[in-house]
Amino acid sequence: MIKSKFISRYNNISHGFFNRLGGYSNGIYKSLNCGMGSNDDKKNINKNLIKVCKKIKCNKKKLILLKQVHSNKIYLLNNIPKKKLIGDALITSKNKFALGILTADCAPIFLFDPRKKMIGAIHAGWKGAYKKIINKTINKFKKKGSNTKDLIAVIGPCISKYSYEVKKDFLIKFLNQNKKNRHFFTFKGKKIFFTLSGYIKNQLEKIGVNKIEIINKDTYLKKNNLFSARRSLKKNYYDYGRNISIIMIK
Repeated sequence: MIKSKFISRYNNISHGFFNRLGGYSNGIYKSLNCGMGSNDDKKNINKNLIKVCKKIKCNKKKLILLKQVHSNKIYLLNNIPKKKLIGDALITSKNKFALGILTADCAPIFLFDPRKKMIGAIHAGWKGAYKKIINKTINKFKKKGSNTKDLIAVIGPCISKYSYEVKKDFLIKFLNQNKKNRHFFTFKGKKIFFTLSGYIKNQLEKIGVNKIEIINKDTYLKKNNLFSARRSLKKNYYDYGRNISIIMIK
């Protein structure tokens, strides 16, 4: 489990970006696969979820996971949902509500306002980031009284620049959004690479967040022991496991 240096300073927050180690799953899902959306044995996934809840010290019934769809849909939670919500970001100021995000190359993002005692968790792949889910989530914080200068943002493990090769139509899409987006692309010969964490960081800065931490762990590199959709697809696997990231107010 990887912890944020910024958030670890606060005793009232429990959090962690979990890697793939220490779980019960087998085969291509070995071992801490927490994605119920995968084709892994559901009993093993459930055991993995119980294990991460114990680590975070949360009640599994209060672990809130989304059906993530690469959207900009956000939920402000005052109660535990009776059914799984469809969207890609969660916000709460309630104690013991564990907000969980599942990723396998996309970026998990934690937000924390120490003054308002409010937390957020975002699933941001390129689609969600492009659709401004980060801006929308922070605007929700602001509506609840947050000042962006108080916010702490942590960008968790995701695919890094030189593992994230993209095609020309991807580049054009981002340039059509804003010509300055060229800054987030690197060109090596005929290859084009995209920095997802850099694009996210820029959005955070533009909206006024200046306490930003990036966990520099490339999900694609096998040595980092994280699940990666792109690495799995390159190996012609039929599916892949999901990393879980959880944040909770104690």
